[in-house]
Amino acid sequence: MTNLSMLHFGSDEIFTNPQFGLWMFLSIGAVALFVVFIPLVSWIDSRRKEREAFYKADTMRRLAESSGEGARAAIDMLREEDRLRRIKTREGMKIGGLINMAVGIGLGTLLWSIGGNQGSPYLVGLIPGLIGVAMLVYVFFLATPVE
Repeated sequence: MTNLSMLHFGSDEIFTNPQFGLWMFLSIGAVALFVVFIPLVSWIDSRRKEREAFYKADTMRRLAESSGEGARAAIDMLREEDRLRRIKTREGMKIGGLINMAVGIGLGTLLWSIGGNQGSPYLVGLIPGLIGVAMLVYVFFLATPVE
């Protein structure tokens, strides 16, 4: 039988190191974030979406069963929801395109100011900038218009 006080697991200086507390805090925080918080939030969000879909389907079923006018109202409601969803998507692409263009301009300016045009990769700013331009071209010229 061994006495626990006689066991020696190595140097105790790891526990007296001032960075050990920070390392331990960040390790426990990372585990809590990726193992507990993110799955919990995604589960709660999926339950909310499931409930919304259930209530929407139930409402549509009741409207459709009520009368001929109710079925027409349900179809109009579905069309309006689809139209609003497409408008929201298009507005999101506009904002995303503008943000990408701003990031590209800012990145190119930053890299230009660091090294000038001699060996500086300032043209890297064209990558997000051109992605933003492509998004805006799609939204304004190529996408089907929303009625």
